[in-house]
Amino acid sequence: MDSLDRYVFKTGINLFLLVLFSLTAVIWVTQILRQIDLITGQGQTVLTFIGITSLIVPTLMLVLAPIAMLIAVVSTLTKLNNDSELVVMSAAGVSPGRLFRPFVMLALVVSLMVAFIATFLSPFLQREMNDRLSKVRADVVANIVRPGTFTSIERGLTFHIREKRSDSQFGGILIDDFRDPKERATILAEQGNIVQTARGTYLVMTDGWVQRRRAADRDPTMVKFERYAFDLSPYTVANRVSYGLRERYLWELLWPEPDDKLLKTSPNQFRVELNDRLVAPLYPLAFVVIAYVLLCTPRSTRQGRVMSTVLVIVGVFGLRILGFACMAVGQGSPAVLYLLYPVLLGAIGLGLFAIYTGRGLEYETSIDLAALRNRLLALVPRPALR
Repeated sequence: MDSLDRYVFKTGINLFLLVLFSLTAVIWVTQILRQIDLITGQGQTVLTFIGITSLIVPTLMLVLAPIAMLIAVVSTLTKLNNDSELVVMSAAGVSPGRLFRPFVMLALVVSLMVAFIATFLSPFLQREMNDRLSKVRADVVANIVRPGTFTSIERGLTFHIREKRSDSQFGGILIDDFRDPKERATILAEQGNIVQTARGTYLVMTDGWVQRRRAADRDPTMVKFERYAFDLSPYTVANRVSYGLRERYLWELLWPEPDDKLLKTSPNQFRVELNDRLVAPLYPLAFVVIAYVLLCTPRSTRQGRVMSTVLVIVGVFGLRILGFACMAVGQGSPAVLYLLYPVLLGAIGLGLFAIYTGRGLEYETSIDLAALRNRLLALVPRPALR
């Protein structure tokens, strides 16, 4: 890598990182609002909330990285043209194929990053996030330790605690248990402690009363106790988390277990997820080729580059929409999934042919934007002068 490659690559990678982190931060803020119930409903701290929601950042980068790279490439080429550097390079004998080298290195870096995220990092962090959410939502201690609040742990079971004295000691406990339709039990205790044993987790209460009322009896029974244990084990042990397709590693999609339930019930969705992962690294290469073909030649200020930039946006946008459409239609028609491969590889191949042969690069836009603007202004009625 010589000085020219380092200069262009450094400019492009700096812009790419700036755009990627900016877009990711904006989208992340909108996504974390979906998990705001971790604080409001589950009694978790802000640090726990941020720690769990930050696990979706690489998944967001998987979608945003090709877009950020496209913006970086377009901005870099525009900067080189506006500073007359493209003209100097062309006059010095730097061919489009030679100048393309730092851009293709940038595209390869982004493609490798996308491939790593799609293959391993995103499924790994999605699993971690689901595991943490499962533990948080299954932890009854975090739910009931909210003084002054009636909390329904499950249908027919309500807790109320007057005060929290420590992490495992509470004062003023009320438990209303009517899970059994034949009997309702209400427990009042002056204090209680969370005790974890080899058999499970228990709320051990002291100095209280138990009121039981059976449906067949007319009057309830009251029993005073000095020590009473309530089993919390069913609520403190997280249930086994079943992973969806997004949480599967790439090799699990390529070689799934024969008795996999998702494979048996939704084989087309398996195929869609697999092809979406495989085709993801091709988008950065296709995007950079399209942008470079349309913007690599030097243009004067009079010629402008607005129309070329518009064509880049239309081409990339159309290619990405085609990808989404193929994945959506592919759930019902699997053959449509394989349409993306010749389209993406064809776009890359034709672009590389144009770059290294020079054919199709020296074109002029057939739309005169200045004339079009004047015609549109002429259609706007002007107020009459008095």
